Amino acid sequence: MSFVLFFFFFRCGGTVGAILTCPLEVVKTRLQSSSVTLYISEVQLNTMAGASVNRIVSPGPLHCLKAIYFAAYSNCKEKLNDVFDPDSTQVHMISAAMAGFTAITATNPIWLIKTRLQLDARNRGEKRMGAFECVRKVYQTDGLKGFYRGMSASYAGISETVIHFVIYESIKQKLLEYKTASTMENDEESVKEASDFVGMMLAAATSKTCATTIAYPHEVVRTRLREEGTKYRSFFQTLALLVQEEGYGSLYRGLTTHLVRQIPNTAIMMATYELVVYLLNG
Repeated sequence: MSFVLFFFFFRCGGTVGAILTCPLEVVKTRLQSSSVTLYISEVQLNTMAGASVNRIVSPGPLHCLKAIYFAAYSNCKEKLNDVFDPDSTQVHMISAAMAGFTAITATNPIWLIKTRLQLDARNRGEKRMGAFECVRKVYQTDGLKGFYRGMSASYAGISETVIHFVIYESIKQKLLEYKTASTMENDEESVKEASDFVGMMLAAATSKTCATTIAYPHEVVRTRLREEGTKYRSFFQTLALLVQEEGYGSLYRGLTTHLVRQIPNTAIMMATYELVVYLLNG
């Protein structure tokens, strides 16, 4: 019953966050891509032969599967608390890294298909590629290994997860210490209030902003690796090619959009997670 409640509430929180911020996810992926296709609805641009063409310009400056991540994080944290100092920085770092590794390995094919569908840019009037068509195309082109393109960049992105949880747990601990000191001073019983969860949302937003800004280049590299039939082959080769051809600024394409999407999404998820844990613990 406890797991059912946890999964239900977590999925609700994650779904709300995903629905509200999904359009920004598409925009972010397009900005990270090597090109963005803009369609002109009123005026068709024609070649000398009379065929219509698309105008390419440079861009400007399954959500419940995340339960895999939180389940792995919680389980790893519980076991490591018996090895290291309970809730220490070491515990948080290793738990976050192991959870990230588990979730990435399990879900990479899904995110690859999602990225391909977001980048699918066809002429108006043509049927857009569906998920099953995309799966078939990936398999025909690259076989099973094609579904794991960009996974090296995702593994590099574990650093973002580690930074996020270390900062989040640190801020949360400070908030709890402050709350405990206040209740002891006033000789009151410590009870969770709405303001406590607001504080955790702010802690999640702060930690996610710091972590994402530091580790963001891996997001751009991952998107480039997942593009169909590109010149990008490996993590470091793509990183070097981006800097060489487009400058260091290219490593932060779509960062603002990504932050606008991720901050509220992360805040909602973490607050939901903390609320469920609190309810289950009575």
